[in-house]
Amino acid sequence: MTSSEVPGSRGALTAIALKVMSVTIFVAMSSLIKAAGPLPAGQIVFFRSFFAVFPILIFLFYKHELRTAFATKRPIGHILRGVVGVCSMGFTFFALTRLPLPDAITLNYAQPLLIVVFSSLFLGEAIRFYRWSAVAVGLLGVVIISWPELTLLSSGSGMDDKEVLGVMAALAGAGSSAVAALLVRNLVHSERTATIVLWFSMMASLLALLTLPFGWDAMSSTQVMLLIAAGFCGGIAQILMTSAYRHAEVSVVAPFEYTSMILAIIVGYVVFGDVPTAYMLVGGLIVVAAGIFIIFRERQLGLEHARARKVTPSQG
Repeated sequence: MTSSEVPGSRGALTAIALKVMSVTIFVAMSSLIKAAGPLPAGQIVFFRSFFAVFPILIFLFYKHELRTAFATKRPIGHILRGVVGVCSMGFTFFALTRLPLPDAITLNYAQPLLIVVFSSLFLGEAIRFYRWSAVAVGLLGVVIISWPELTLLSSGSGMDDKEVLGVMAALAGAGSSAVAALLVRNLVHSERTATIVLWFSMMASLLALLTLPFGWDAMSSTQVMLLIAAGFCGGIAQILMTSAYRHAEVSVVAPFEYTSMILAIIVGYVVFGDVPTAYMLVGGLIVVAAGIFIIFRERQLGLEHARARKVTPSQG
């Protein structure tokens, strides 16, 4: 048994450390994008994707995997994943520039809840009562977080339109991200992680360039540097996250994704003066609890399926 298979082993601790580092750098990336100001989403997507390629290429060169990283038998699958992923990034970055940092990041926690819903609707997966209950509770948390903006929308007030649009974009980003995750789940059966990451980064860069005729804003040197730094952060965080899942099971690593909520609250308050509302804190905790429940439920079902596979041959 390897160290990564032993609960509490060095492998698990390494995985957790890598995951927390990746989450920290992803929050830094989001903060850099927010600091750059309300630029067109396609413009942000280009910088985030294009400059993320460089640390990924350096890592693959170091691992001697660069030569075959682009090789694939499923280009259509990568293109489809790229289109959906770019839409997700565009919505998410739009939300980042219109909402307080903690709200924008916490609303993205709807993604694992929506993966369960879409897995049932589109893939015909059997979802049992416990996971449906967790999804319902988690979506209630999303409504609580969004309640101030939903109230503004229903009142017809013209004030704070940017926050209403921000919430709508954040939820659209979470939905399209859930679809992208299902596409990646399909790709991993035949494609290597490096291939998926590189194809996506290149596809996102090219697709983002197509938004250039629709108007990109002139940027200051500070904005350019912030977005370049965000791109590098995205690439580095992706490498760390991928490495984390190689050292331990998903159920061990995934819950630490929610440390981003704490980091976002701290950074949002210190850097941007964003004070978390009671709606955000209560709703965020509900969404996090539902997400963690789903993660451990998936692990439990995975163990049950593994035991069933072991028992079946002996009965035959």
